[in-house]
Amino acid sequence: MNIKEYYSTSDLALTATLSLFYSIEAIDRQNPYKAQFLFKRDEQLDKLIEAYWRGELKVNPQVYFNQLKVIKSRIYEGEY
Repeated sequence: MNIKEYYSTSDLALTATLSLFYSIEAIDRQNPYKAQFLFKRDEQLDKLIEAYWRGELKVNPQVYFNQLKVIKSRIYEGEY
């Protein structure tokens, strides 16, 4: 896996948002206190991340909350 091809974050809110549009490629659990989520990087992903940090994204709150629950489940159940 070429690390430059992937975007990594441990931010749950960002991960939940990105995962509404992109699949989580892997979860790095090397640090037992903080999971790192990896997304396949492309130009659109980079734009989505920038829009997230600028507060420009709008998502359905129920869909977002459900996605956050799915991500937490993957962390605690150890699923990939």
